[in-house]
Amino acid sequence: MHLAEGVLNGPTLISCAALAAGGVALGLRRLDDDRLPLAALLAAVFFVASTVHVPVGVGSVHLILNGLAGLLLGWAAFPVILVALLLQAALFSFGGFAVLGANTLLLALPAVAAHYALRGALRPQAPRAQLLVVGALAGVIGIGGAAAIAAGLLAASGGRALADLTLLFAAAHVPVLVIDGLVGGLALAMLARVLPRALRLPQAHGLATGAAR
Repeated sequence: MHLAEGVLNGPTLISCAALAAGGVALGLRRLDDDRLPLAALLAAVFFVASTVHVPVGVGSVHLILNGLAGLLLGWAAFPVILVALLLQAALFSFGGFAVLGANTLLLALPAVAAHYALRGALRPQAPRAQLLVVGALAGVIGIGGAAAIAAGLLAASGGRALADLTLLFAAAHVPVLVIDGLVGGLALAMLARVLPRALRLPQAHGLATGAAR
């Protein structure tokens, strides 16, 4: 989900860039060395999944998996998503540099929300059915939240002039929400089997590391 350049007004772009910078700074502070491989993996997954996209109005529709990234990384999802969006803008001209802060914010903020909403149910030993539901809900929060924020940014910039495009943009993401939730649930269940340590929460992992020292 990318907003195109030239759609948002100056104050909105500046506000989003400032908020995104704060989220990235906080995410870098929360990202410890042990979780760097997982962060790199999720950045690659996000980059590849969102490379195949379909233009819709003032944005584009594609698989995102930001909810899964946020569920596993918390605030560290901000720098992960920023890096992926930066590479997409530089290599494929997706989104753009002017809207990099806005696109980072609208994707990473719902990712963090998914983490705080679902972290209590995230356990490696949880039943497979529970992990499927948690992963699916993370996808719903990630996509639904991103679409809502994008609609809000468009409304703040264009008002009624972009009302029809905003509705089209939101409606186009309904099937993406379903697919993203399904893929996220399956990915979470697979991680529980092949890499259960990836399901340990960033906060809990940091506390455990500190206690070991």
